[in-house]
Amino acid sequence: MDTLSAKADRPLYVDLDGTLVRSDLLWESLFLFARQKPLEVWRVFGWALAGKARLKAELAGRIEVDPATWPYREDVVETLRTEREAGRRIVLATAADERLAKGVADHLGFFDEVIASDGETNLSAERKLERIRADRAGAPFDYMGNSRDDLCLFEAAEHATVVQPDRHAARWHRGATRECRLIRDEKPVSRSLLKAMRPHQWMKNVLIFVPIVLNHEYLDIPMVLAGLLAFVCFSMAASSVYLFNDLLDLAADRRHSTKRHRPFASGQVPIPIGVGAAVGLLVGAFGLSLLLPAGFTIVLAAYLGLTTAYSLALKRMLLIDVLTLASLYTLRILAGAASADTVESFWLLAFSLFFFFSLALVKRYVELAEFGEGASRQTTGRGYVPADLDTLAQAGMASGFSSVLVLALYIDSAEIRQLQAHPYLIWPLCPLVLYIIVRIWVLAKRNEMHDDPVVFILRDWRSQIMVGSGALLFLAAAYA
Repeated sequence: MDTLSAKADRPLYVDLDGTLVRSDLLWESLFLFARQKPLEVWRVFGWALAGKARLKAELAGRIEVDPATWPYREDVVETLRTEREAGRRIVLATAADERLAKGVADHLGFFDEVIASDGETNLSAERKLERIRADRAGAPFDYMGNSRDDLCLFEAAEHATVVQPDRHAARWHRGATRECRLIRDEKPVSRSLLKAMRPHQWMKNVLIFVPIVLNHEYLDIPMVLAGLLAFVCFSMAASSVYLFNDLLDLAADRRHSTKRHRPFASGQVPIPIGVGAAVGLLVGAFGLSLLLPAGFTIVLAAYLGLTTAYSLALKRMLLIDVLTLASLYTLRILAGAASADTVESFWLLAFSLFFFFSLALVKRYVELAEFGEGASRQTTGRGYVPADLDTLAQAGMASGFSSVLVLALYIDSAEIRQLQAHPYLIWPLCPLVLYIIVRIWVLAKRNEMHDDPVVFILRDWRSQIMVGSGALLFLAAAYA
């Protein structure tokens, strides 16, 4: 019986994209180029018209990569290392550009040779088979691959190993008339894709209902249904942004202690699937928004424009990033007002900006603290260094206290007297908000804050009690 540990004189040719690594280096290069050189993205279209080999070569020559961060398949790596130690010749045969392929080979250290695309020839499918046959002069060889482009190589090889196959390779494996090995992940892609969409972050969009609640319209069924539809639109749009953001942040996420396990960074979800899902969610969000007032669609477009700018550039700018995050939360409140066709309160917007600016600073503080003393702008992908931790904490606490001051002034304003029968009953809301803010910062300083602070508030039972108590105070002020 033939096994992967075949005779030493029969070399093993190994594919790279999807086989040795859990990703496609062309897609990786595209998003890395977009991250590192966003103003030059337009050049991609011209390179693509010149052919896939030219596109791969141009991208590979313009990006900075670290082969050590690629999401390698550990079971494949260990198999190849064992075969090499047994004296077998191992060849990396890939359609990826030769610069990237040689970087991978140098990093792993067990390949005897590399054959790859060179800027003129895209070494895939039949071209790869011709190159291998020329290399072997008709002698037998083994091959390890994963996709439709590898079918001709599976047929020609003495022994084939199919790794995490696409549907074409899976069909070939099921119909194979000779023994071949199958290496497959157990984790379904659909579950990992759902995780990448971050449905737990949809809880942030409950801010859409704030204007409806504060205007005592929560018994108005059409207005509540409009709010629910707006919630769905924002959730779909937010998931689309999360997917694109993760794709643009692949390199930085892989250097992070926990983010490297994210579905795209770890290679659990193929990049093309992520792109398709992101585009579908975006189209769906705008399609549904047409059922709401035009003002909501405008706010949704502004949200997406700002999040796109944040993903491409603003998130790396000192303080601009946290101001943007605070604005994105405030836009959710504006979206709620627009969906219900109500007028937003100046006091509410002012409170929102200060409150969420404080929470955005918590987010940056926690991220920077997790990187440790060796953190730099390059490793974190942000505009902060460890020396900024105290400044972030001081600014965050000050902003949180400012939000409470705005709330206190609002409670004593003429506007609330028009809405509430007994506005003095809302005064205890100030210490409740103070409790939430100070507790979050205390936990952050203790390194006990591991969630997004907004999600933390919505999940933490103590914070839920504070929020629930605040809601009861508003009801008491309105109807007591």
